Amino acid sequence: MATTPLKLGFIGLGIMGTPMAGHLAKAGHTLFVTTRSKVPAEIAASGATVCKTAKAVAEQADIVFLMVPDTPDVEAVLFGEEGVAAGLKNSSDGPSGRVGKTVVDMSSISPIETKVFAKRINELGCDYLDAPVSGGEVGAKAASLTIMVGGPEATFERVKPLFELMGKNITLVGGNGDGQTTKVANQIIVALNIAAVGEALVFASKAGADPAKVRQALMGGFAASRILEVHGERMVKRTFNPGFRIGLHQKDLNLALQGARALGVALPQTAGAAQLMQACAANGMQELDHSALVKALELMAHHTVMPDA
Repeated sequence: MATTPLKLGFIGLGIMGTPMAGHLAKAGHTLFVTTRSKVPAEIAASGATVCKTAKAVAEQADIVFLMVPDTPDVEAVLFGEEGVAAGLKNSSDGPSGRVGKTVVDMSSISPIETKVFAKRINELGCDYLDAPVSGGEVGAKAASLTIMVGGPEATFERVKPLFELMGKNITLVGGNGDGQTTKVANQIIVALNIAAVGEALVFASKAGADPAKVRQALMGGFAASRILEVHGERMVKRTFNPGFRIGLHQKDLNLALQGARALGVALPQTAGAAQLMQACAANGMQELDHSALVKALELMAHHTVMPDA
């Protein structure tokens, strides 16, 4: 934990951003925030200064965190007319003519575009880290997120005490873009595991076994996983409130498939999981938790793991 209170910006106070920003405020740091919707009550009550624009946040804060949904959102927040970059350009120069501020994008976006964004911020004399997270709403609230970071080591070390307020497993993977590449790999693994758990529970239920007891038995064997533990329970109990929305996971799998095309590699299982999520979205379920991917399997089986409430 940093010993001296810092001036921090936080842009994007959604399901994930709200608890993350809250941990920074509880540690005694001064927050300047903005978000598309109404600022959550807990952030307003923390003493955070609410700014009208991302530019205003960047003008006030020394380190600016972003937590927004997609690549175009990050680009707009950074480089729009009232964006972060405009605020950085209006800041006083630091040592050696550098503005000395740092932008930390904790959204999950394109690794390729991230490298472009980092270069543009660097050209303003500022540092840039891409630091996407894994752990969902539960991890954000518990400050136990996994944080995958790309960027200069010196910048990482300077920001790491703040990451430690939000997460537990914090790794500098490499240069700018490598954090986002790691997050895409994470989302591939998570999606395929959700699909596997969904298939297993649909199979077990259709065969006449109690899916709750099947899940309990499997938790003691080699098939045990966090996905089986958390999302398997959601499938059995039919609790599909996000969490992490299908629509957002679709976006991440599309990034994986776009990257695969650019790299000339095949990701057949990822493509299959993406189609299951597309089937859910086509049936109006894109706002449900990504564990609801099981519903696409249930549609094909004409059988639900458990009856919906």
